[in-house]
Amino acid sequence: KALILSSMAIGCMLSPMIGMLADRFWPAQKVLTGLNIINAVMLLWAGNTSNPDILFICLLFAMLAYMPSWSLTSSIAMAHLPSEDFPKIRVFGSIGWVASGIFSVIFTHFLKLDFDGTNLPFYCGSAVSLVAVISNFTLPDTPSLAKGAKFTITDVFGLETVKLMKDRNFSLFIIMSFLSMIPFAMYYSYFSEFLLYIDTKYITVTINWGVLAEMGFILLVPLAIKKYGLRATMIMGLIALTIRYLAFYAGGVIDQPWIYYIGILVHGLIFGFFYVGGQIYIDKKSPAELKSQAQGFIFLVTFGAGLLTGNFICARLIDLNKTATGYNWNTIWGVTTIASIILLLAFVVLFEKEKEINGKPYI
Repeated sequence: KALILSSMAIGCMLSPMIGMLADRFWPAQKVLTGLNIINAVMLLWAGNTSNPDILFICLLFAMLAYMPSWSLTSSIAMAHLPSEDFPKIRVFGSIGWVASGIFSVIFTHFLKLDFDGTNLPFYCGSAVSLVAVISNFTLPDTPSLAKGAKFTITDVFGLETVKLMKDRNFSLFIIMSFLSMIPFAMYYSYFSEFLLYIDTKYITVTINWGVLAEMGFILLVPLAIKKYGLRATMIMGLIALTIRYLAFYAGGVIDQPWIYYIGILVHGLIFGFFYVGGQIYIDKKSPAELKSQAQGFIFLVTFGAGLLTGNFICARLIDLNKTATGYNWNTIWGVTTIASIILLLAFVVLFEKEKEINGKPYI
């Protein structure tokens, strides 16, 4: 089970290498089509097996194809429109997430059919991937800007982006993004366990309130960047991260469960302002021939290595707070609140405002 749950984070490890293929060899939309085909086949296979070992292999290869598509779709979008407008495209990812939740509700409540715990999600995922394959043919051509360039061993692993870390702010942002995933993982990977602990009736619906709010917050990202700049926008995201865990801590200490919803609803503010804002920052800092690879690199750092590290640390924190009757969640939320505050202060103090990025005025 642990390996299967980690397959998504492992899949992110391939993102920079896939980005390198799009930067140097084939148009990005064709690479994306290949990834979608692999994902469709693997999910279909996963839905037809009862062997846990084969299931893990199927899901691992599915995620090795699916997770790089996150960064690749981002680089395609930002190649054809100003990066500040990217959130207007990214919001459709949130809409799709909500739509999948509604779809499962229709199955279980209206059609009176089982959905969760069956192989139907695999078949649905495979079908959606095939729809994506067809839709990819409508995407604008996004050619390889570094095609024919000298090829080195660092290119094989998609590590050319590491050279950008000579820039102090860039390296600091990468480190902070990695560290931010440690407290972020407590919500992303373990919040459903907390909701189960407090006897929440509709766990998926409760979590989806945060995704619904995300749709609105992501659309505010371009406005925030225009008015306050990228640095301030990302700081707002880290402030929201602190507010989330402070709300979870306070809700438990004073026994007011409604406060938990504050922490849920700011999810979009965290994800949109810090992580999507961070993608825009990466796009602005990267030369044209490395943009796909750079987007893959930030996904490797965050939802790959960062989420994996965060999962292990958070699991250890939860185990350390196990009691005879369950878990001391107030202590768990208190620790994650302190970690978020330290991260916020470090970013404010160390991350400097830049006057220009690639010769263009800082936004």
